[in-house]
Amino acid sequence: MPNIYVDGPPIDIEVKRTFVKEVTDAAVKAYNIPAQGIIVVVRENPAENVSIGGCLLCDTRAEMPE
Repeated sequence: MPNIYVDGPPIDIEVKRTFVKEVTDAAVKAYNIPAQGIIVVVRENPAENVSIGGCLLCDTRAEMPE
């Protein structure tokens, strides 16, 4: 039974539903097993909890042009 963990920023519940369905479908195709055998865990990390190069993403996003 494959376990798939996805770390990323928080997303809307409808986007999340679509995302986990598409990830599950891809895993079903790759592993050739039923969808009920695929576990997908979405771990949401707000920008204030993630850093790159020692700078929090919430701080670097404020500096980035849109």
